Amino acid sequence: MKAKAVIRLKPISEKHLKIISEALTPEVKKPATKRSKVNVDMKGKFLILSVEAKDTIALRATLNAYLRWINSTINVLESIEKSSF
Repeated sequence: MKAKAVIRLKPISEKHLKIISEALTPEVKKPATKRSKVNVDMKGKFLILSVEAKDTIALRATLNAYLRWINSTINVLESIEKSSF
């Protein structure tokens, strides 16, 4: 692997942290491509996204995909919370 990135995100709550982590688990276990490897960990109140890729193009594509999935999950959680009374 030639390109690496580590991103540390702090979700709104620990509940969100666990849900996001669980939502990403299937993709981490069975990635769509062998050009990159991803690890998702929870450390304290942070979600740690570690990506290793064969090149910067694969790194960027993987980061974009995971960050979009995380953002989508957060948007859904916030919508559910707003609609709950």
